[in-house]
Amino acid sequence: MGKENTMQNFYKFEPLLKQTLWGGNKIIPFKHLAADTERVGESWELSGVADNETIAAGDGRSLNTLVADLKDRLVGEANYRRFGNEFPLLIKFIDARQDLSIQVHPSDEIARRQGKGRGKTEMWYVMESAPEAQLYNGLKMALTPEEYKQRVADDTICDALARYTVGEGDCFFIPAGRIHAIGAGCFLTEIQQTSDVTYRIYDYKRRDKDGNYRQLHTQEASECIDYHVQSDYRQHYTPVKNQGQTLVECPYFNTAVYDLDEPMDIDYSELDSFVVLIAVKGEGTLCVNGEKTTLRAGETVLLPAYINKVRVTGTVKFLETYVLSD
Repeated sequence: MGKENTMQNFYKFEPLLKQTLWGGNKIIPFKHLAADTERVGESWELSGVADNETIAAGDGRSLNTLVADLKDRLVGEANYRRFGNEFPLLIKFIDARQDLSIQVHPSDEIARRQGKGRGKTEMWYVMESAPEAQLYNGLKMALTPEEYKQRVADDTICDALARYTVGEGDCFFIPAGRIHAIGAGCFLTEIQQTSDVTYRIYDYKRRDKDGNYRQLHTQEASECIDYHVQSDYRQHYTPVKNQGQTLVECPYFNTAVYDLDEPMDIDYSELDSFVVLIAVKGEGTLCVNGEKTTLRAGETVLLPAYINKVRVTGTVKFLETYVLSD
């Protein structure tokens, strides 16, 4: 049997480390990497983005090659019909030493209309961050498209955004169209559609190394923004021990958090999807069909759709995410 047909019980991937002007120093030690790379803003844990695909450790195949080789056995029947050979989720760890720009992402429909392929809906799960860490998510006052453009021009757009001081365990959902930004001191996990389409709304008048302002996408963004105002944009949930607690359910991903200090068996026999486990704190062991691997902070594990049961031991907190297709 050739490699293209072989199936493992679980897959880990070589991370893609992204150095950025705003990146910090948390990702390398968090992931237990023997590297001295500085200003790592992002670790792409699981990516099928073109030209930025993660490679399966010990296997050598890219994520989308695995999907093409293993098809529904890897991602599930409905997901393979829906997404074909492209893995549908992009998983990142993000460490912001400085404020990121104010951004918005288009929906699938608007992205296609703008010639961008697929839109982007995403979520954030905050890990241990700086005490003063804050982020923006959503509008706190009603704006018209004209008022939005004026506020960008006169540097008051941030005054119209809902701002949150955040800490470990906080969760935010960012559907396409919602203005958002990660602030200095935030350390978080990001789960999103496989898309790298981002429209920069405002960048605090910062200049690049050549003294130029970074490009803004004011018009494209204005076509994407959801101008509806909500009273609260935080995902509210009650932390519990030793059972899954739902964080987000949407057409693009379902995510739960597990905080375990005793062994747990998780049954996926009725689930027609791959499962991604993202360890955010502590250390445990994952046992799948008698084969074991570590599940410790900074590690991400992909379980193929054919896996029915998983046993997790240790003291470990992790996110579980998968895609339910109609």
